[in-house]
Amino acid sequence: MKIVGVDTGGTFTDFVLFDGNELRIYKIPSTPKNPSLAICKGLSDLSATSGIILIHGTTVATNALLEGKVAKTVLVTNKGFEDVIEIGRQNRKELYNLHYRKGKVPVPREMRIGIDCRIDYKGEIIKNIERDELEHIKRWIREKGAEAVAVCLLHSYANPEHEKRIGKALAELDIHVSLSHEILGEFREYERTITTVANACVIPIISKYFADIKNCLGKDVRINIMHSNGGISPLELTLKEPVKTVLSGPAGGVIGANYIGKLAGFKNLITFDMGGTSTDVSLIRDNRPSITTDISVGNFTMKVLSIDIHTVGAGGGSVAYFDEGGALRVGPESVGADPGPACYGKGEKVAVTDANLYLNRLVPEFFLGGKMNIYPERSREFIDKLAKEKDMEPTELAWGIVSVANTNMSKAVRVISVERGYDPADFTLVSFGGAGGMHACYVAELMNIKKILVPRNPGLLSAIGLITTDFIRDYSTTVMLDADETSVEHIGEMFLMLERKGIEDLLKEGIEEKNILTERLLDMRYAGQSYELIVRWSGENPRIDFEREYERLYGYKMEDRKVEIVNIRVRVIGTTEKPPFKEFERKDTLKDAFLFKRKVFFNHEWIDTPVYNREKLNHGTYLEGPAVIVEYSSTTVVPPGYKLTVDKYNNLIIEVV
Repeated sequence: MKIVGVDTGGTFTDFVLFDGNELRIYKIPSTPKNPSLAICKGLSDLSATSGIILIHGTTVATNALLEGKVAKTVLVTNKGFEDVIEIGRQNRKELYNLHYRKGKVPVPREMRIGIDCRIDYKGEIIKNIERDELEHIKRWIREKGAEAVAVCLLHSYANPEHEKRIGKALAELDIHVSLSHEILGEFREYERTITTVANACVIPIISKYFADIKNCLGKDVRINIMHSNGGISPLELTLKEPVKTVLSGPAGGVIGANYIGKLAGFKNLITFDMGGTSTDVSLIRDNRPSITTDISVGNFTMKVLSIDIHTVGAGGGSVAYFDEGGALRVGPESVGADPGPACYGKGEKVAVTDANLYLNRLVPEFFLGGKMNIYPERSREFIDKLAKEKDMEPTELAWGIVSVANTNMSKAVRVISVERGYDPADFTLVSFGGAGGMHACYVAELMNIKKILVPRNPGLLSAIGLITTDFIRDYSTTVMLDADETSVEHIGEMFLMLERKGIEDLLKEGIEEKNILTERLLDMRYAGQSYELIVRWSGENPRIDFEREYERLYGYKMEDRKVEIVNIRVRVIGTTEKPPFKEFERKDTLKDAFLFKRKVFFNHEWIDTPVYNREKLNHGTYLEGPAVIVEYSSTTVVPPGYKLTVDKYNNLIIEVV
């Protein structure tokens, strides 16, 4: 069967098709009001509506949570705990804002109901559920006209019996029900509640979305969905746990970057994905993406195991403007796919893409392989207008827009590297996304990164990542153990219980046992601390693993303090066959790739700069900047002072001369 990876982005929807022999790539503008329209059109254009395995990275759940356009949802919890979701935590995003107000609660007070039952932290039943109360709750939910129900009871991670009873009773209502012990089987009531609510309120939306996609597909199509953890799962499972897809698209990019980086011989990577609306960065150490359990989307701060991706509102479509103090700002507002930057022919706001075009870093006749018309005169018109308002030279304004965007993106890189205890100089920057190649060298320079890798088809790497990923299922449970008083054998036994379940689940999905791997993780902390570190367990004394990671991150350790094991986690991985990536013979093709020269603005001056066709740059080619390299999905800018070589996979490797 053909394998098709589809990544839905803010500006473009990307397709990668592997037919068993070669990769085909395709991009079309997204349809934000109904993303399924672009997907169906793209699959039709590729003649890939039947006989395929479709692997999809989706932003539907993310957008629904960001925009607050969620299903009407009821929360069922313990009596007296109906307001946990509103009280939340004491931390706030804007610490020094005296006028700060919390965002709107996703389930209003009139849609929450308490049930008079209780289970303690040991899992022992203190008070059981009365049948009459269950009937009352069913009637109440019918009257509210709810589309989904979230059920979150105290200590259900220790004993889910009451949640199961409620779930069984509500099944009679023919309504979407999310049970917290199935979504997040861990302690901390607020995090478990908000995560379960987020899951429940997007189920109807994501169900309709995939129903629309299935309507344009044949019956002989298998659909797998990329999850935030960097693995794929069948559509049927995703429809039950859509909250696990909130970083679906960006996760595909990290997986693709890791796969290409590993092939090219790099194990420590910082991924730099600059698209139309935002830039996503992540850190990979020893070819293992960093992971986290905290995700914030709009008013939702959820606990879902995912790749650790930091996002900033800096993309090709980010709007440039002057604030009240007269300072130049770029983003986070974006012009989106429609109307797009001024040069797309509709919008009238200046975006980063317009600035790059003004500086001649974009070549209009090669934009999207020459298949999409852009209008440089519109960029000039609106940049000139904005510059005149501030009595500036238009060229300096365009340069300033690009520079501010670079600074914003370098701050994002700092968050996932320096602030995590890593020196960026020890990593290679993998640049992708439609706009990444124009900014990669500048971001790397700001962060003292010495080497940049630009893979083939960088504007479609997230879609390529979808067809190179594995099936991954994550399982966890709260244990609350003293690391010094718990034997290695006992820890191993607890892991085995979760591993057996995970292996059984993957076997049901058709994964052969020989292709199943497991990883063991521990959430650990010093006694008295409120937050945990995720530590890979070596199989020996867990304290050693914890303190090694703690000291790397914070620069010290507390040998006299007790260490707690809070949660145990298992990752069960079903490896898949990866499409082969062609190795090219060494041949210098610089002369063949040369197109023409044009004036490009670098470091406050216009410089004659050669433009090259990337498709003709072959393994063994070497050049020194300045240079502009054009291809179907992206443009790469090599500033003066940098050199570029092409490796055996035809990746571009850029370094300081």
